[in-house]
Amino acid sequence: MTTTARPIRVMIADDQMMVRQGFTVLLDAQPDLEVVGQAVDGADAVAKAAELGPDVVLMDIRMPGMGGIEATSVITASGSGAKVLVLTTFDLDEYVYEALRAGASGFLLKDASADQLAEAVRVVAAGEALLSPNITKRLITEFSRLGAPRAPSKARIAELTERETEVLALIAQGLSNAEIAARLVVAEQTVKTHVGRILVKLGLRDRTQAAVFAYETGLVRPTGY
Repeated sequence: MTTTARPIRVMIADDQMMVRQGFTVLLDAQPDLEVVGQAVDGADAVAKAAELGPDVVLMDIRMPGMGGIEATSVITASGSGAKVLVLTTFDLDEYVYEALRAGASGFLLKDASADQLAEAVRVVAAGEALLSPNITKRLITEFSRLGAPRAPSKARIAELTERETEVLALIAQGLSNAEIAARLVVAEQTVKTHVGRILVKLGLRDRTQAAVFAYETGLVRPTGY
């Protein structure tokens, strides 16, 4: 007898009813996705995330009261395991940077297609990073503008092996596990093992946070911007 994997549980937080309902229709049409709830603002998102236990929260940034960035920070710090995918019409640098600092696993503009939205949810649920090309460029630009590393100490990098440090630098450059494996001429499963150890040693949630950490500690320097 075969068993069917349970759908990815999604919660939508947006102050616009039409947006919430539209995303619900789009995502519920996917056989592997299930919208389990909606929230009208950041405080509502925090409360319902705790109540419903979603795998992924689609989070608008600009909402009345508690905004999406603050709500993201609370949800990701709660230990619930919920991943936050930030959706916004604004692709300004400060929003990108602060959302990732708050713990968001992905950042997608609202003009993405239905297929792109569904795939973004799957990617984030699987623990991968999701940044659109324009967002990645803006993120690197922001780190370049900030100049010196903001982290108080680089000592944590010393906890990594030489190969783990190499893998972390490639993650920060936006390479997938398969691409890292090809670059280092190792098996993809070996890369997955290295990534897992990196996250555990540094106390990071996912690849997105690992990339932020790499830039903040100065392990990777933005170039060309």
